[in-house]
Amino acid sequence: MLRYKADRRTIGFVATYFALVALPFAVDLPWWAAVPLVVALCLLSFFCAVATHNTVHTPVFKKRSLNRLFQVALSLTYGHPVSMFVPGHNLSHHKYLQTPKDRMRTEKLRFRWNLLNQLFFMFVIGGAIFKDNAEYVALMKAKRSPWYRQFLLEAGVYVAFLVGTLALSIWMDGFPWRFLVFVVLPHQYAAWGIMGVNFVQHDGCDVGHPYNHSRNFTSKIENWFTFNNGYHGIHHEHPALHWSLAPEAHAKEYAPHIDPRLDQPSILLYAWRMYVWPGKRVRYDGAPVVLGPVVPDEPWVKAAVKQDDGSTELAGDGEPEYGAVA
Repeated sequence: MLRYKADRRTIGFVATYFALVALPFAVDLPWWAAVPLVVALCLLSFFCAVATHNTVHTPVFKKRSLNRLFQVALSLTYGHPVSMFVPGHNLSHHKYLQTPKDRMRTEKLRFRWNLLNQLFFMFVIGGAIFKDNAEYVALMKAKRSPWYRQFLLEAGVYVAFLVGTLALSIWMDGFPWRFLVFVVLPHQYAAWGIMGVNFVQHDGCDVGHPYNHSRNFTSKIENWFTFNNGYHGIHHEHPALHWSLAPEAHAKEYAPHIDPRLDQPSILLYAWRMYVWPGKRVRYDGAPVVLGPVVPDEPWVKAAVKQDDGSTELAGDGEPEYGAVA
């Protein structure tokens, strides 16, 4: 049923999210239990956003019908239709890394205090991504694309989920605090986190270098929870590489060639140095990041839709596979 046995972990994270999000709607929790539950839901929603990222590159199940349903389930954990990852991530960021067609390029952030660049990354780039997504949806609708039908399914079920949990929250308390705290807040944290990690992975790297364009984080513990997404360079080289194969591929293809300073042992320790102490915005080689003049975004959506052959019925379907199915 699964294309890779490692995705038992993916299924487990998604199932755990649904179990925990149901808990506060089933019982009244004291504050000392509600607080850690909110933290756990925020983290789980973010981890499921990482699983969403993986799914838009390599579907989890062998059967297309199961992948359709799983994308619907992921949409409820992450807080956005999974299919929406395709335009902003697959077709913009991956194809046009750190160029004017990449809406997530890090040069858009220009705060002098580097912590603000990380904290506000989502808010600075979000408008351009939303505009592209709206254009992509409209064009795919006109094209009667299978992607559009899948998007409608995910969006429809997600809206129903929001309406249902909102109504239940109001019915239970007269005010939707459970909905806001246990549903909306984790979803917003997931969106902020999955966008913001892009800044950590690419800012201060060398986009023109065949290996030094991305920063990697090699902690085994962090990568267990984030499905090996710390190995980001090899992911850009082989987007359809299943996450379980990333460490081995990184060791063989990237580690011998990249600047060793781009293999960081921990994203948490790196974030401390970059955003807290000493908190300076520097390149991977230690030199200060020097930003050029502001460059406007360049359009890409119409060209991408024109070239689309219908392979985006499911996210990831149009990409060649790397590695053996296990």
